[in-house]
Amino acid sequence: MGYTTEEGRTQILDDAAAAVDQLSIAIAALGEAYEHLDESAGDRMEDGLFRPLQAAYGQLKRTLAEFAQRTGLPGRSFPAAPPPAPEDPRASLEHAADAIQTADEMLAELQDSLLPVEVGDQQLRSGLSGTRSTIAPLPERCDEFIRTLGR
Repeated sequence: MGYTTEEGRTQILDDAAAAVDQLSIAIAALGEAYEHLDESAGDRMEDGLFRPLQAAYGQLKRTLAEFAQRTGLPGRSFPAAPPPAPEDPRASLEHAADAIQTADEMLAELQDSLLPVEVGDQQLRSGLSGTRSTIAPLPERCDEFIRTLGR
């Protein structure tokens, strides 16, 4: 099935926007977990999880905004995910890990589709790769943090 360049670029924006939404969910889940941690654990979580996740979230949003601008397509707005219901910090961390993993899988599928090569550009491909490099280790870091929580 063929597609026009504009359709392909719109698909890139749609698919990557879904990954942004997942990263926003993860940020909200980490924020909920943070509320239930002591200062030391909160600082560890902020350094090892929240800051890299926030950086990846910002990079992906910026990549999409710049791509939309370069291609003349409408930009997207990304409202923050609503805060999750209060729960045990371990459950919040598991939700964050799941959302990050989902975002990574979405971006991998987008890259595997070859749309970024066929109708994207180098800046887009670089931004997608950079985001994936940043988020790839985060689900495992969440799991490790859960294992060491309370020690």
